[in-house]
Amino acid sequence: MPPVRPMLAKAVHEVPRADNLLYEPKWDGFRCIVFRDGEDVELGSRNDRPLTRYFPELVDLLKEALPPRCVVDGEIVIVTENGLDFESLQLRLHPAASRVRKLAAETPASFVVFDLLALGDEDLMGEPFAQRRRRLESVVGGELARVHLTPMTSDPAVAEDWFNRFEGAGFDGVMAKPAEQPYEQDRRVMWKVKHERTADCVVAGFRWHKDGEGVGSLLLGLFDEHGTLHHVGVASSFAAARRRELVTELEPLRENATEDHPWREWAVAQAEAGGRLPGAQSRWSAGKDLTWEPLRPELVAEVRYEHVQSGRFRHGTRLVRFRPDRTPESCTYGQLEEIAPAELASLFTEVAR
Repeated sequence: MPPVRPMLAKAVHEVPRADNLLYEPKWDGFRCIVFRDGEDVELGSRNDRPLTRYFPELVDLLKEALPPRCVVDGEIVIVTENGLDFESLQLRLHPAASRVRKLAAETPASFVVFDLLALGDEDLMGEPFAQRRRRLESVVGGELARVHLTPMTSDPAVAEDWFNRFEGAGFDGVMAKPAEQPYEQDRRVMWKVKHERTADCVVAGFRWHKDGEGVGSLLLGLFDEHGTLHHVGVASSFAAARRRELVTELEPLRENATEDHPWREWAVAQAEAGGRLPGAQSRWSAGKDLTWEPLRPELVAEVRYEHVQSGRFRHGTRLVRFRPDRTPESCTYGQLEEIAPAELASLFTEVAR
């Protein structure tokens, strides 16, 4: 019975090579544990937030694909001809039921299954992963409509190929799982290899940390070919001491920051609307303050990122260093590595159709 805490992974910089490892693609979607008991299906997130109401189209699909009583671990994704679309997935988290129904028809989700935690009366979490995988293959086929069994290999060379070939399609990287590993809730006992590279970005603002005494994140920008500075993401995860240091380092850039700021309309609208536009509350991060402080866009930061989607960093970036040797005007989209989308038809039948 829910809740079950998903088993987690440690980040590593290259595909691990060891005996008795099994490899899978790392999916870019919402982690989800599915509980089915007859006609009852519940979709649970890794944060114990129910996802069932947001993805009603998956309920009937999972009834067709899964055994009558089971618990499976997997990922909710939205598949397009150009790859996995995480932005459309985020839009599915809408409070209005009418909007949920509309989006379910316009951007239907798919589900990728990668682990079997219970079957009938059996609790399988204490069994080795290799055995759980064999049981999973016996109950979930590979030719189901929008419900897919994730590919798996024991060959690290194949895993390296997945890591490189599917990046352009929006995949996060590769997972490595010990074959003898039981399912350990909320523990980092697997490995994940994610794409990382660096870019030089303009620091055009910041958000305060929740403690109110330090910088929580830096707002980053890149120039397009027309000279427009676009907000592309944030750099965050600073240590407490570094958060306080950044307040001092950024203070000179706060003076007259709103004058001629490329995001001046954003800043003014935020001030007039009490932080609701566009620093409004996130549906997924309820209560998180997204208001920001403008800075004169004169500082350049080198940041480490994973990949870009729709002109923005897909995840938060990490600050490597400030670059006083670089001018803000040199921070353009042209420096970002572009990967051609991979062919998804071999994995997703809904794309092939």
